[in-house]
Formats: sequence, structure tokens, C-alpha cells
Amino acid sequence: MSFWKRVSVCASVLAVSCLSSATAVAAEAATFPTKPVTIIVTFPPGGGTDLLARLIGGELQKVWGQTVIVDNRTGASGNIGARAVAESAADGYTLLMVNSSFAVNPGVFRNLPFDPKADFSPAVNVAFVPSVFVVSAESAYKTLPEMMAAAKPGAAGLSFGSCGNGTPQHLAGEMLNVQGKVGMQHIPYRGCGPALTDVLGKQVPVAIVTASSAMPYVKAGKLRALAVTSKARSPFLPEVPTVAENNMAGYELDQWHGLLAPSKTPKAIVDKINADVARIVARPDINEKLLGLVYAPTTSTPAEFSKIVSDDIDRFTKLTQQIGLKVD
Repeated sequence: MSFWKRVSVCASVLAVSCLSSATAVAAEAATFPTKPVTIIVTFPPGGGTDLLARLIGGELQKVWGQTVIVDNRTGASGNIGARAVAESAADGYTLLMVNSSFAVNPGVFRNLPFDPKADFSPAVNVAFVPSVFVVSAESAYKTLPEMMAAAKPGAAGLSFGSCGNGTPQHLAGEMLNVQGKVGMQHIPYRGCGPALTDVLGKQVPVAIVTASSAMPYVKAGKLRALAVTSKARSPFLPEVPTVAENNMAGYELDQWHGLLAPSKTPKAIVDKINADVARIVARPDINEKLLGLVYAPTTSTPAEFSKIVSDDIDRFTKLTQQIGLKVD
């Protein structure tokens, strides 16, 4: 057999093999899932991300006809749960439900046990929730510029509480420091709840917390909301301006919540997960439940969500390096 004929035969065999493999993957995706699916959540039960995972997981269980287990793997700022998914089989049966904190960790931890970009395939974004700058209802600060004036270099100084070191709320304050050229001092709390308690009790003058946790107190007149961190005004607090509206063009930090699969999960399976979740989120009853939890429902293609995650990893890494935030 001539050299070129052998090349032709090999190419034909390879083409048939690739076609067979693609056909097998398509068939697997069409029947996915055929066994229980686990959604690992990197936060404790009862928190916002956990509630989202249980809501979406419960609906997927009905759609798929298979058990969907929510497994809370806490610790190391979410890195324990993320590593478990990164090391799982790339077959769609182990998923990760995370929020924007996932994109903060690469810039904060010196030696992550996984690659946040290379080891995951973002499947679908589910919801956004902005953070909000709040002060006590009796505070002298009526607007964000008034608050920032108290934090200008040479002023008496101002501290802000957040939901914890390296959280999106912490970075929201640091973003204001950098872009607004102010010097607020950070006080980390163990969650948004304790930060709210201290701003309500006037133990800390300003807190940056999720809009979902602050809204009941704002509506009750116990807290004053100065600004939300999202690009556009929040539908939950429409009267509250964005940070960007206060001469801070380009400022934006909208906390996302979504599902990630291990990298190399077949695209057909990732696409199926995306489509099934998107249909659930689009339902009026699910929209109502998400809005009731003060989450703005959303959906995205895997490519769109991948860009959101990747862009946030890049900008948060740059910011944490700029402010010198590291965890050994």
C-alpha cells in the first residue's frame, strides 16, 4: 500500500472514530441524567447560595426524574468544595453552586489546590444580587458623597463593616477606596448578619452588605441605603442610586450566583444543564420565588457565564494585589 493511501485509510478510520465518539456523547447528553446528581455548595445551609441551590435542585429533580442532592462542603472560604468538584468526573453528575466569592479567592489565596479557570466549565448564571452601602437611620450621612467626604485623606477617618475578608462586599469598599481616592478602614465580620447588627447598633458607621439582607431594615426605616453597587438601580431598592451615579463612572459589582461543572464535561451535557435551568428560572412561579428572596433572576449561555467568571477573576485579582490582600 502506498504512503498516501495509508494516510487516506488512517484519516478515514480517525473520522469514523471521532464521529462515533461524538454520536456517543450526543446520545449520553440526550438521556442525561441517568443517576443522582450532586450540587456542592460552598456555604452552610440556610444561606442565600444554599437556598438557590435547593430551589433549583428541587426543580431539576422534577424535570430530570433523578434525585438531586445538595451537599454543603464548607471551609477554606469555599476552596474545599470547589476542589471536590474540580477533581470529580467530568460527566455532569457533580456540580458546584457558587457566587462571586469564587472569583475573589484566586487573588487572595497563595496556593489554590485547583485552577479556577482551567478546572471548571461554567454552565449557567442563575441570579444577581447587588450589595448596598448602609448607615443607621440616625446617621449624619444622607448621601454617598457625604460619607466619602468623611473618608477623604486628612479627614477624621471612617470605617466600614463587610460580610468578611475577601467577600464581594469587602471588595466593594476597596473599589470605592481606589476609585474614589478615599481611605475607609475595613472591619471584617463573620457574615452579613453580624455586620448589620453593628451598623444598626451604631458600633460601625457604615456597612456594605447584600441588598437581600439589608432590605427589610431599609424598608422598616431602621437603616438608610446610600448606594447600591450594581450597574443599574436595583428593582428592590429603586429609589437608591448606584455608586456609579455618584460621579463614579464604571463602578460595578453585581454578585452573581451560578452552576459550574468540572472542566472537560462534554459540551452537550453542559448545554443541557444550561437549557434545563434556564427554562426553570424563566417560569413565573420560580421568578416570584427568586424575587421573594431578593434575587434578580437571570440566565446566560455557558459562554456568557464563562466570560463573567473569567473577567471577575482578572479584575478581583488585580484589586486584591493592589490592596495587598492575601491569605496564607
